[in-house]
Amino acid sequence: MNKQLTVAAAVALAFAGGNAAAQYPIMEMVANKVIQKYQGSTCEQLWQEKAASQGKPKPQQEQNAIAALKNDPQMRQAFINKVAAPIVNKMFECGMIP
Repeated sequence: MNKQLTVAAAVALAFAGGNAAAQYPIMEMVANKVIQKYQGSTCEQLWQEKAASQGKPKPQQEQNAIAALKNDPQMRQAFINKVAAPIVNKMFECGMIP
């Protein structure tokens, strides 16, 4: 019974993830771009970018994306579910988080 429940949960999660991509195609493209940035950057590049951006305003396009995520909790959840693991793994590898 537990095995059937696990399979059913995995199918439900896969369907929910696919549904988010269909529901938010622009968010999906932005999330993929963010993931590629982290996976394609060296730790040194990430450290330099972080240092260079401190105290500077974010570009307008980024501000618009953040505002959209703040205004739509479901889209925000889909975005975070997609990008969290790749970003946190890279930050961990680079010593940016303990």
